[in-house]
Amino acid sequence: MNTCYHCGDPCQEGSVQFDQHDFCCQGCKMVYEILTTNDLGHYYQLQQTPGVSPKSQDTTYDYLEQEDIAQQLLEFDDGNTAIVSFLIPSIHCSSCIWVLENLSKLHPGVKTGMVNFPKKKVQITFDPRAISLKEVVVLLSRIGYEPYISLNEMDQAEPGPDYTLIYKIGVAGFAFGNVMFLSFPEYFDVNEFWLERFKWVFRWLMFAFSVPVVLYSASDYFKSAYKGLRSGILNIDVPIALGILTLFIRSTLEIIFDWGTGFFDSLTGLVFFLLLGKLFQQRTYSYLSFERDYKSYFPIAVTRLSEDPHTGNLIEEQVQVYRINKGDRILIRNQELIPADALIKDGQALIDYSFVTGEAAAVEKQIGEKVYAGGRQKGT
Repeated sequence: MNTCYHCGDPCQEGSVQFDQHDFCCQGCKMVYEILTTNDLGHYYQLQQTPGVSPKSQDTTYDYLEQEDIAQQLLEFDDGNTAIVSFLIPSIHCSSCIWVLENLSKLHPGVKTGMVNFPKKKVQITFDPRAISLKEVVVLLSRIGYEPYISLNEMDQAEPGPDYTLIYKIGVAGFAFGNVMFLSFPEYFDVNEFWLERFKWVFRWLMFAFSVPVVLYSASDYFKSAYKGLRSGILNIDVPIALGILTLFIRSTLEIIFDWGTGFFDSLTGLVFFLLLGKLFQQRTYSYLSFERDYKSYFPIAVTRLSEDPHTGNLIEEQVQVYRINKGDRILIRNQELIPADALIKDGQALIDYSFVTGEAAAVEKQIGEKVYAGGRQKGT
């Protein structure tokens, strides 16, 4: 049975053939035509059957035409440039990244696409005058990368910290300490009657402590090694998983055939210190952020205007940025960064959004118009 040239699914009844290739459905054939017509045929050279089956075109995105919903999804929109980020669950390989970062070749209204592969997200910058938000989503769906859109989750807090690694370190550390304690008679070659008589009990206890270490604490190494081998990649976790498995099997055989006490202490210690190193690595990376956006460069304080209750005059007050509340009136001077989305209350503004969009041309704003955080005031 042939497989689809685009997505790799089996070509069953209803499959089609085009350009000397087999496709499982008309959707995959259409995606192939779109990519090859727009000189994106290199997509299929990056990886065999890299794509995914496109969703049915019966799916409607009419709700994205509503202004209030679109504004909740858009990260930035000044009328000329808009930025939106989508979760794309079907991102899985280098060819996915390549085609999503070349969306501009599929539609001239799309300016750039930037993929965050670990988070399976894509940030798209587009011209809302040439292509609407709905059309962007339809374009993604047509090529098999339907975004996951859930407005209910947008206002939810960030998920709490993941303590899985801490639990695995705890299990490995507990087992390591007990196995070391049970191994002391073997270390010092103590010829004591009761220790010699019950040494098999100690050895099987060490085996029992090692089982959860191998099956639970070291599970991530086995999963990573399996995925790497299945993809034809020899990653760093392959020798680690092989070493853990070899130690466990050899130690188990030693206590079964009474060859010795095994290497359960080395096994549990290896896993414990590997996980401890991974924890320190994660903590270090958490302080080194390589995903800085314009909010990372906000000033510490901003000028807030408040009315004097006695004279009615406006007084300037320097407050920290995070103490700005909705409805506050702030003063943005020349070359200052706008710290929050706002409406112009008084005066004219010339806003430079190059820090956000990369567009160097400043945008003129009038009273009542909206300005976005990250823009820099160029007027007086």
